[in-house]
Amino acid sequence: MKRQNQSSVVEFILLGFSNFPELQEQLFGIFLVIYLVTLIGNATIIVVISLDQSLHVPMYLFLQNLSVVEVSFSGVIMPEMLVVLSTEKATISFAGCFAQMYFILLFGGTECILLGAMAYDRYAAICHPLSYRMIMNKRVFMKLVTSSWALGFSMTTIQTPWVFSFPFCGPNEINHLSCETPPVLELVCADTFLFEIYAFTGTVLIILVPFLLILLSYIRILFAILKMPSTTGRQKAFSTCASHLTSVTLFYGTAIMTYLQPKSSYSPETKKLMSLSYSLLSPLLNPLIYSLRNSEMKRAFMKLWRRKVVAHTV
Repeated sequence: MKRQNQSSVVEFILLGFSNFPELQEQLFGIFLVIYLVTLIGNATIIVVISLDQSLHVPMYLFLQNLSVVEVSFSGVIMPEMLVVLSTEKATISFAGCFAQMYFILLFGGTECILLGAMAYDRYAAICHPLSYRMIMNKRVFMKLVTSSWALGFSMTTIQTPWVFSFPFCGPNEINHLSCETPPVLELVCADTFLFEIYAFTGTVLIILVPFLLILLSYIRILFAILKMPSTTGRQKAFSTCASHLTSVTLFYGTAIMTYLQPKSSYSPETKKLMSLSYSLLSPLLNPLIYSLRNSEMKRAFMKLWRRKVVAHTV
């Protein structure tokens, strides 16, 4: 096949679930509901924490940052995904695909580091309660949040231009739901060995290392929980840790499987399902897991709700 310069590709076609046309209408409805619930849930967390001064502590400020990331992550992926499901031939421009990949990597990488920072915060609060305020002071909190965004930004600023610097020789159909790195890389007609080494290293540093640190933190937390004298307290703490670990494992596990080997042998449909788990389910589950199970968040929400009701009745 004659090699052409990548500038000859002016647009890509996102295939989505085109192999299952009979399911696309139902999937559109399901994904739309999930997207709206995700936006409402995360936006509520952002507003409640912003308005309640008692929640201006590291634990809830981390949660607020996570919700900002989740809203942004969903906003980058879901509208385009709904377009793919609602049209027979969904196209995205070369520049649009570049922008979508850039922000997917930015918000995805930031979330990986941020979840690690949140696990460290819980470890410090539960395992070192007396010195927690010294360990997690405002300066440390700001460093962790800033580092999360900076690492996400640095990773995507290197990776995205590198992918789009490769030549695309003709096929412009992306057999995926969005412009993620692995499916776009399949259209490249050049040696990507060095990039794959970089992608492997980046995945280990940005995804695998935080995941292992989270698991280590929760192991230490579980040992601390076992020493609790109250059976009720232990059961509640175990329940909370289990829900957190379920969400974290779902997010990191599928992201690692997707990005550790960009040109993996998984079938396109398997890759799409793995993508949905961290791009669709995680933004939906995180606000439910981290806030609805939290008494302080529920108290602050009810307080804000009553204030609104009183304001409308006056």
